[in-house]
Amino acid sequence: MNAPLAPPRHRLALLSRVLAAVLGGYLLASVSTVFLSFVLPAALPEAVLGATLFSFAIYTAAIVWVFAARSATRAWLGLLVPGGALAALAGALYLAGAAA
Repeated sequence: MNAPLAPPRHRLALLSRVLAAVLGGYLLASVSTVFLSFVLPAALPEAVLGATLFSFAIYTAAIVWVFAARSATRAWLGLLVPGGALAALAGALYLAGAAA
């Protein structure tokens, strides 16, 4: 007795959430690591270490967010919008010479 498969629409929504959790969560954690490396009040090696450690919590929170969001579209937007904002801020700080 095999259980019937879910409709393709539901399977694609789940695939989208899994990809958002893995790829989007990694993107958000990576960008936040770069941004936090610039703004943490410590010497650069310690700031990078602290930002990297904090990125594990960000990645975990991103995964939880993806599966708690009402739709896959909201899940993607909830990761890409903050990720894009952090990337823009990190780029501006880099161009301003914040790491020097």
